[in-house]
Amino acid sequence: MKLLLVGSGGREHALAWALSKSPLLTKLYCAPGNAGIAQVAECVPIPAANFDGLVKFAKETRIDFAVIAADPQLVGGLWDVFEAAGIRASGPSKAAAVLEGSKGFVKDLCLEAGIPTAAYQRFTAPAPAKIYADSLGYPVVIKADGLAAGKGVIIADSKTDSDHAIDFMFEGGFGESGAAIVVEEFMEGEEASFFALSDGKNVVPLAGAQDHKRVGDGDTGPNTGGMGAYSPAPVLPPALEQVAMEKFIKPTVAALAQRGMPYMGILYLGLMITKGGPKLVEYNCRFGDPECQVLMPRLKSDLLSALLAAHEGKLQPLQWRDEVALTVVMASKGYPGAYERGHVITGLDEAARMPGVTLFHAGTEKRGNDIVAVGGRVLNVTALGKDVAEAQARAYAAVAKIHWQGVFCRKDIGWRALKR
Repeated sequence: MKLLLVGSGGREHALAWALSKSPLLTKLYCAPGNAGIAQVAECVPIPAANFDGLVKFAKETRIDFAVIAADPQLVGGLWDVFEAAGIRASGPSKAAAVLEGSKGFVKDLCLEAGIPTAAYQRFTAPAPAKIYADSLGYPVVIKADGLAAGKGVIIADSKTDSDHAIDFMFEGGFGESGAAIVVEEFMEGEEASFFALSDGKNVVPLAGAQDHKRVGDGDTGPNTGGMGAYSPAPVLPPALEQVAMEKFIKPTVAALAQRGMPYMGILYLGLMITKGGPKLVEYNCRFGDPECQVLMPRLKSDLLSALLAAHEGKLQPLQWRDEVALTVVMASKGYPGAYERGHVITGLDEAARMPGVTLFHAGTEKRGNDIVAVGGRVLNVTALGKDVAEAQARAYAAVAKIHWQGVFCRKDIGWRALKR
């Protein structure tokens, strides 16, 4: 099969790496890709936002199947565009991708389907939002309704902070994504991610992981797109994974089907494990980043076969390795704010040769013979081990081999698991 993968980040490199191993694959293209993806796929210089260009390329190249990796394309309807052009693609549709495209929609769906989540209200003006936030007490959570590159959530510790966050969103701080907001109660607990695969009616579980959202050690500083992850996560034992399927994912897929918007593809469930039990934080309509970078090394089954099965309504359970995978995100100075670009990265080959280590590129570019950092999150240094401690030690040993001007990373990825 000829395959087109759409995207250019660390998640996409992990997917390309897994897809390249499929016995069904004859040719893998990635648009636009990055310097790491180019090691396992032919990168084509078509931006992921250029839907017409992607369809034109897919038709000319006779692509058999397209994998859409990121939320802007799925929420924007790229699946629908491919399918309308006669190109099979991994979903969901634009209609079903509202699960990630609107946080308010998800909260309303939870209320209707009896899915546990935090108390909330939706707003399109600042004054009533501020009054409601004050009634919940502090800390309080302020969310942009739409997509905001993983940064559209502000936890406000005081009325001053809350008022500022609400004004920031309504004044365009997150662009159109903040034209409507959700204000919800702060949930105390530990957050985890769980993934499933749906064909629109049936759902099979994938695996769980735990992300590290804050930029600094000890979960301090602003939220990011994710500074590291590990899988499996002790906070999500098998019994809780079953709860995730029965109380959250299956009712959600059923509710969408009843609305005439069947959900097909990867479903990401963000859970807060509270003293009162698990509650929904958010849904995403694709693999998480950096969770994908720890799920793919653990996946024993063929990823391409699984995605095709979801498209054809022939889902089968997937097999997973027992080892722990842990990834450390290496980022550029300034991230998650304005960051430096263009610095040459050294030590990649030496790090990649270390036992159990795989490097997934996120924000890299090849310039001549050099690999340079062009993103905020630049590399995912991933390692397998018999437990979290071994995977962590291997990952950080590889991190120590890699350098560019201004590089930084968290030094405590996996700390919650090691503390148990």
